[in-house]
Amino acid sequence: MQVHIVRKDIKNLHLGVYPPSGRARVAAPLRISDAAVRRAVIGKLGWIKRHQRRFAAQPRQSEREMVSGESHYFLGQRYRLRVISQDGAAKVLVRNKATIELHVRPETNAEERDRVLQRWYRQQLKELVPPLLEKWQKAFGVQVSACRIKRMKTKWGTCTVDARRIWVNLELAKKPVRCLEYIVVHELAHLIERHHNDRFISIMDKHLPQWRLHRDELNSAPLAHETWSY
Repeated sequence: MQVHIVRKDIKNLHLGVYPPSGRARVAAPLRISDAAVRRAVIGKLGWIKRHQRRFAAQPRQSEREMVSGESHYFLGQRYRLRVISQDGAAKVLVRNKATIELHVRPETNAEERDRVLQRWYRQQLKELVPPLLEKWQKAFGVQVSACRIKRMKTKWGTCTVDARRIWVNLELAKKPVRCLEYIVVHELAHLIERHHNDRFISIMDKHLPQWRLHRDELNSAPLAHETWSY
C-alpha cells in the first residue's frame, strides 16, 4: 500500500483516505521519525482498507455533457435537465419536482452551461446556510467570522479554527438538507474541540444524536464526476 506523507509544523499526526480511489495521506509532525509514521499507518491498516472499499463501491456519475435528458441532483432529489435555448440572461428553474430547466443563449457551450448551473447551486447554498448557522451558533454558543462556499475534492467541509472561518463544499447543494446541516454542525463543533477525539464525538452526540446516519448517507451518495488529480 502506498501512502503519501506530508511533513508539517503541526503537533499531531493526521491520517486521511480520499476519493475517488482511496488514496491514503498522512500529515506528520516534523519531529516524528519515518519509522514512527510507518507504525502509526500499520496500526490503522484496517481503517484505511475499510474506507478504500467504501470508495470503490460508491457510485459515480459519468461526465456531465449538459444536455437535455441528463440527470442532475438538487437537495438529494434526482432531476432531469431540460436545456432551453433563448436570448436573454441565463437562469435556472426547478419545475414540478422532476425537471431542472437551464435557460441559456443558443451559442452557449457545455462548459458555459455548467458554470450557469454551478452559480445557481452556489446561490441556493447561500440561502440555505445562514439559517442553519444562526440555529447552531446559538446552540453551541459560538460565532464564526465567515462561512464560505467552494468546490472541494476531498472534504465536505472544513474549519479554520484560529480564524473562526468555516467552508462548505459546493457539492452539498446536491445533497439532502440534513446532510448540509450535519456538515455545518460538524465544523462548528471544531470551534469547541479542534480534534476528532472523544470530546468531539460527545459534543456531536449531545447536539445531533443522529449525526452518524447523516454522515453515512452523505458518504454513500453518488460522487460527482471530476478530473481527479493530486
